Amino acid sequence: MTHAENSRLTWFVACLSRAFDGAKRILASVLKKARFWKKHAGDRLNDRQREMLNRLLDGFEGKLTSSKWAAVKKCSPDTALRDITDLLERGILVKDEGGGRSTSYSLVEDKGGRANR
Repeated sequence: MTHAENSRLTWFVACLSRAFDGAKRILASVLKKARFWKKHAGDRLNDRQREMLNRLLDGFEGKLTSSKWAAVKKCSPDTALRDITDLLERGILVKDEGGGRSTSYSLVEDKGGRANR
């Protein structure tokens, strides 16, 4: 095998490895989301809650706060807080450390890093 052939083969194997890594990350994300919705299939959630949970499962940018919820869902701050409080009481969301005006929320996750109740 010539040096040029060896270089092309090395490049191809590196590209293939990156493709496998990307596919693995995507599959893990899809499976996490599927497990979450299977577990919560019987939960009565409103459309706002369902959409925001999907955004969290898809990798919501930044911290989720009640004001971001209200802005994204175009609802009042009181409605956003009621939606969040309901999810906290169900054990689907948890308050992040901190609090006050900057209170943020995350999905409850099990020890395997999967979204869980």
